[in-house]
Amino acid sequence: MGKKKVLFLILLVIISFNACEKDDICVDGDTPLLIIGFYDNENPGEFKTVPSLRVIGLGQTTNVNTIADRTSLDSITLPLRINEVNTGFVLISDSADEDDVETGNKDTLTFDYNTLEVFISRACGFIANYDELGEQLTTDSENWIQNIEIVSPLIQKQDSIHVKIFH
Repeated sequence: MGKKKVLFLILLVIISFNACEKDDICVDGDTPLLIIGFYDNENPGEFKTVPSLRVIGLGQTTNVNTIADRTSLDSITLPLRINEVNTGFVLISDSADEDDVETGNKDTLTFDYNTLEVFISRACGFIANYDELGEQLTTDSENWIQNIEIVSPLIQKQDSIHVKIFH
């Protein structure tokens, strides 16, 4: 009788391990960021850095956390709001503080889009892609942004520039 109990327990353990599912690990489950490249307005094929760039989300008080604050960059990645139809940013060239007042040149840029939910896997769930990307630049007398070109109106990957800004 003892051997039957041991065999039964071994069989029960084997069956219980086979009934388990493997752990799902999500490796492809990130919503893509908007990639913006900055180009020379005089020579449109050449990248041009924006000196001491600061980017603040419209209605926010702190800089966007996907880029280093007040650095000179020729491209940036920005998050778009998933539950909204647009996202706005204040892009500040030559950003500096003088008595806690921003002295840089501020341009306000708003992106309009449609959000597309895409199911990745059970572990990852859904991500958002963006389609029909459009832009609106608030013009003023001192815009440092001269022109904007939407390179890719569909944002589903982070492997190339989606928007070109000429300055």
